[in-house]
Amino acid sequence: PLAQLDRGIGALRQGLGESWNRTVVLALTEFGRTVRINGTGGTDHGTGTVAFLAGGAVAGGKVGGTWPGLRSGQLFENRDLAPTTDLRSVVAGVLCDHLHLPSHAIGTVFPGAAVEPARGLVVPV
Repeated sequence: PLAQLDRGIGALRQGLGESWNRTVVLALTEFGRTVRINGTGGTDHGTGTVAFLAGGAVAGGKVGGTWPGLRSGQLFENRDLAPTTDLRSVVAGVLCDHLHLPSHAIGTVFPGAAVEPARGLVVPV
């Protein structure tokens, strides 16, 4: 799956040419994996997830978030990698800083949630 994502983003980069320098690609999932085997013998439906940012407009070269650990006392609900970043804040940061959506409009994108945009994800233009 990650090799497919890599090939897809690579093809997009090549196809966009110079426009790549003004591009942000956000790939994320809300579907995590459990640390412990679940009731059906698998590791599906976990909590911890991941987001990748790519593109010429990304202020890259870093890994965000906090590593919560995998010890029993560090697991969310004693089974999942604990989430440390609300991925809606990553989406909000890209919307505000790259697409110039006003911060006060984030509530329209994520109704009923108090989401603070993550800053510093994209190169200022």
